[in-house]
Amino acid sequence: MLIYAHRGARGYAPENTMAAFAEALRLKADGIELDVHLSRDGHVVICHEHTIDRTSNGHGWIRDLTLKQLKSYDFGSWFDRRYQGQSLVTLSEFMAWFTPTPLMLNIEIKNGPVIYPRIEEKIIAILQQFNASGRTIVSSFFHPSLSRIKELDGTLKTGILFECRPLNPLQFIRPTKADYLHPCWKSLDAGWCPAALAAGIGIHAYTVNTKEEYRFTAKMGARAVFTDYPDRFNTHAGPQ
Repeated sequence: MLIYAHRGARGYAPENTMAAFAEALRLKADGIELDVHLSRDGHVVICHEHTIDRTSNGHGWIRDLTLKQLKSYDFGSWFDRRYQGQSLVTLSEFMAWFTPTPLMLNIEIKNGPVIYPRIEEKIIAILQQFNASGRTIVSSFFHPSLSRIKELDGTLKTGILFECRPLNPLQFIRPTKADYLHPCWKSLDAGWCPAALAAGIGIHAYTVNTKEEYRFTAKMGARAVFTDYPDRFNTHAGPQ
């Protein structure tokens, strides 16, 4: 199974910072998962929540702050004093670091409740600039964004995020033309997983942090997991 470092190696470094991404690379993750928003002045920036309150020494909604304002805050010391001075990262800055690595990438669009106009176009433009579309998946809980991605670039892979247990998760695929299902690992079961795999739909599960969760996810046929601790699983030997 492929191992994606969730928000970077967030179990060991402040999430969605260059420190977390570098740690994921050091720990030999197969890929990195990160979250994107738009700043007030239209920059694609990396952060999990719609506000910066939890993961910085600042306050406010990303949509209300310019990139210069966002860059003025410390995004590292909340996690540990060793990371003081870690700044918010733009997607373009990340891509400049990411491009020469062997890593794959999963970009989660954080539309809803805030809806960022044209964020899909901006993401695609950045991926094309760095020639990284072929090693990237775009995911979202806001499924209209995934439909929009496919309208703009039908070759870009997309993943449907969901946390509940729908009656039929495969129903998400047709209207969005998505390539993968990205469920919470707790939503996996022997009812729908075999049907998805038989239909050629890959399953990538989040957030898998224990060996028990990993074994269960592997049993259900998942091809990838998102984890805060990318070093906990031996990706070459299979489930432990």
